[in-house]
Amino acid sequence: MTDRLDQPRDLRPRLRPHYDPESFGRLAERIARFIGTARFLVYMTVFVAVWVGWNVLTPLKFDPYPYIFLTLMLSLQASYAAPLILLAQNRQADRDRVQNEQDRLAAERNQAEIEYLTREIAGLRIALSEVTTRDYLRTELQRLGEQLGSSERR
Repeated sequence: MTDRLDQPRDLRPRLRPHYDPESFGRLAERIARFIGTARFLVYMTVFVAVWVGWNVLTPLKFDPYPYIFLTLMLSLQASYAAPLILLAQNRQADRDRVQNEQDRLAAERNQAEIEYLTREIAGLRIALSEVTTRDYLRTELQRLGEQLGSSERR
């Protein structure tokens, strides 16, 4: 970043780290997608079973019976999982909103095309009602032929 001479320098230390929201959002979606799988549940079950088994069956107990450290670990995992899942849901809601807007615009275009085609069909029907049909022409020719035949007989 270049220093601008027309603005004073910011002497405050930057306390907020810079991150790419799009990359972080994609990562959050991947994590949330994984947390919502049966594989994650199996891994968590195996992890807890190994943790408890280690602390029950071996003499090297690092987290005795109330399993305070295990509870802390699971609480920490849950405290990160919930915001990541919410972030992923918000991103999905944004995508759904954009998709719904595109669907609405496409539906409006389709409706306009249907109305145009309906008017065109109605116009064609009106124009065809004024066109001579084969049956009408045949009956008129027969009638004229009969009139000519009766006028020649006289």
